[in-house]
Amino acid sequence: MSLVTNKDRLVQQAVVGEISHPTLRKTGYVISSRGRVEVYPSVGGITYNCRIGDSAIHWEADHVEPGVSIRNSGPSFGEYSPNAALNVLACIGNKAVVISGEAKGAVGYVTGKHGGIDHVMVDFPPDVLEQLNIGDRIRVHAYGTGLKLRDYPSVTLMSIDPDLFEKLPIQEAGGKLRVGVTHIIPAKLMGAGLGNTSAYSGDYDIQLFDEAAIRKYRLDQLRFGDLVAIIDSDATFGWIFKEGAVTIGVIAHSNSVVSGHGPGVTTIMTTPEDIIEPYIDPDVNLKQLFYHQ
Repeated sequence: MSLVTNKDRLVQQAVVGEISHPTLRKTGYVISSRGRVEVYPSVGGITYNCRIGDSAIHWEADHVEPGVSIRNSGPSFGEYSPNAALNVLACIGNKAVVISGEAKGAVGYVTGKHGGIDHVMVDFPPDVLEQLNIGDRIRVHAYGTGLKLRDYPSVTLMSIDPDLFEKLPIQEAGGKLRVGVTHIIPAKLMGAGLGNTSAYSGDYDIQLFDEAAIRKYRLDQLRFGDLVAIIDSDATFGWIFKEGAVTIGVIAHSNSVVSGHGPGVTTIMTTPEDIIEPYIDPDVNLKQLFYHQ
């Protein structure tokens, strides 16, 4: 890909988070869209058997986050928060280094962000996961905020490491950008996250409550780390419905049984105009991009 960016002008900073403990309501209960009271593992912690490349659907879980979930527990200063900085400045593909504990020095990669709980997720190899503990500190080499395409000013990039962006399957054709994704999803299926005024942190969810839609768009095949396209969706100033717009994102957390929720998509690329043309490439997953190129 030969797209011209401004990556030489981007600031690179260290941001730090601690591995969070898993959290649940005191009862553990969630109310499903079918009115059932159910108890599942959920957000936070170290998840050993859910990583990028694995199914984001077929788990007895609700909003589970793959790999390692981190947040910064430092105090806020008015409206300024170190955890907000971690969540906004950390970008998918950024290098993450363990700086305390038994796995000190181990290297992983940022894979997504989860709104509401305000976690950043990081992938590490299985042998590193076994050495990590709740509270271990992770330093992220934050690089990517402010990334722009010089020749496509109406396309907004966010939450994507410039080096990873250059690996994405993107082709220029007739003044448009053809982007490879594993799934093309209509905006009508999107839920939680709508109404937020910024997409630079967090995610918004694909609702999986309509069996016909699941079959039609192959949503039961979604994996953690898949690149997906949301059609008629603009995330320039928060996620909205807009005909002709396209948002590209990464599957960041698992499915949910709660109404309005589902697998979360962290935005990396969006435009309100008819400029991005997604096409199906079943191999476009962070696991492939991180470890097999």
